[in-house]
Parts: sequence; structure tokens; C-alpha cells
Amino acid sequence: MSTTQTANKIGMNDLSQTSSTRRSLRLVKSSENSKARSLTLGNSAAAQISAFAALAIAALAWAIPILFALQMSFKKETDASAAPLQFWPSQGWTFENYIAVFKAGDIPLWLWNSFIVSAAVTLITLLVSVPAAYVFSRHDFPGRKIFFALTVAAIMVPPQILIVPLFEQMRFMRLSDTLAGVALPQVVAPLMVIVMKNFFDQLPVELEEAARLDGASNFKILTSVVLPLSRSIVVAVAIFVFIGCWNNFLWPFIITNSPDLMTIPVGLGTVKNAYGVQYAQGMASAVIGALPLVIVFMIFQRQIVKGFATTGMGGQ
Repeated sequence: MSTTQTANKIGMNDLSQTSSTRRSLRLVKSSENSKARSLTLGNSAAAQISAFAALAIAALAWAIPILFALQMSFKKETDASAAPLQFWPSQGWTFENYIAVFKAGDIPLWLWNSFIVSAAVTLITLLVSVPAAYVFSRHDFPGRKIFFALTVAAIMVPPQILIVPLFEQMRFMRLSDTLAGVALPQVVAPLMVIVMKNFFDQLPVELEEAARLDGASNFKILTSVVLPLSRSIVVAVAIFVFIGCWNNFLWPFIITNSPDLMTIPVGLGTVKNAYGVQYAQGMASAVIGALPLVIVFMIFQRQIVKGFATTGMGGQ
């Protein structure tokens, strides 16, 4: 057999293996989608009715406080503090609480600071957690069990215990009263490493072996094989990290002094009236702080539910 024929045969084999890998990826994605669609208590009518009734009760329990805060934010302060409370205000609905909150603080700047910090924390957390989870899932190295046990143990450490050491560390690094000092201590997320490791454990190893036979490196396998199959869990982890960072009040409150560096929870907490507790303005502040997260969740809710439903956290 000539050299040209041998090369052509090798090329055909490589093409066949690549095509087989792509077909396997499509089959795994189809299986994952069908698994996500079949997360029910059963096929009987009683099981489906029970499931929908439980979901309706849970949704109502979550919705009532949100609706209460929303309607309270559109009342005048006299109606909001009146007893007994009435749904329909005697003085009508008003936007004056939102106007007062926007006038009292620099809301656009605080929203921008929150977005920058949350986006940076989410990006760095994914860059650290995804490779760590993949290594724990696929590679056996000396001390693997010890390092994974330490990762699990890190979940049990209350964040409040680390505030003083982190503050001293940020001050030593001259990052206090900076957005970098707000973001850096929040990038450690051991729970997300465990969640993604559980997801990676469910992926078939044969796909990675086929890619390795095609000459793919570990980095190529992670980016071209594993991550495309893990898009749902990566998006879910990113959203949860983003929400957790956005809602964080204690650490940004401690590490920053300048009003120009405040995040939205800290900034809204400083918008106070000299005449005591203002219930309506407080509810308006809560709505302003939560609205961006509601929008983000509504956009990515399918990826969030799919990601956590097809991991160990979803009972699968």
C-alpha cells in the first residue's frame, strides 16, 4: 500500500471517529433534555394534580410577601403605617416613594457598582470552579480525597468568621475601599465546585476517550466536549453566584467607606429618613434592589431549573 493511500485511510478513520463523537454528543444532549422533561412524580392524574397543587401552594407562599412589598411601595406613608392595613389605599396609589429614594441616593451608580462586582465575581468563580470540578471528577492525583474533603468542609465554615482575617488581608494588599476589595473575597465558592463535580460525574467518559483518541488535549476536551454538555449547569451556577454577590450586604458594607463605591444593598441601606422608619420607602428600596435579579431570573429560569434538576441537587 502506498504512502498516499495510507494517509487517506488514516484521514478517513479520523473523520469517522470525529463524526462518531459528534453523534454521541447529540445523543447525550437528547438524553439530558428528555431527562429534564420527565421530572414528574408519575404519569397518573392523581400524581400530576398533587404535584401542581404543591407547586401552586409553594408559589403562592413565595408570591404573597413580594406582592405585599410591591403594593406597599406604591402607598403614601400614612396609608402604609395605618392600622389595620388595607390593600386599597385611602389616598390612592403614588410613585413618590420611588422618587424620594432616587433623590436621596445615587441609585444608577450603585446599580453599576453592583453589576461590575457581581459580574467579576461570577466570571472569576467560573474560571476557578469549572477546572477544579473537572479535575476532581476525572483525574486521580495524590491527595485528591483530602483536597475534596477540605472543599466540602469549607461549606461548613460560617462566612462571618472570616470577615476579620479577610479585612486585614485586603488592608495589607491595599485593596480596602476599592471595588477589587469588594469582589476578591467573594470568588471562593466550594459549593459550586461540588455541584459541578456531581454533574461532570454523570457525563459518559467514552466521549472524552473518543476525543482523546482524536488527539485532543485535556483543555480541548474540557472546552469542546465537557462544557457544551454542561451549559445548563454552568448557567445555573453563574446565576446563583451572581445573585448571591448582588445581595451581599455585610462584606461591601465593611470594606467600603466611600459612597461612590457602595453597592445597591449598602446604598439603599443608607437612604433613611430623619423622621423614623419609613415603611413605604423601605419597600420601594427593596423593589429597586430586587428588580434586576427578577429580570435575570426570568430570562434564564429554564437553564437554572434544567441545570439543578439534572444534578444531585435535583435528586437524580
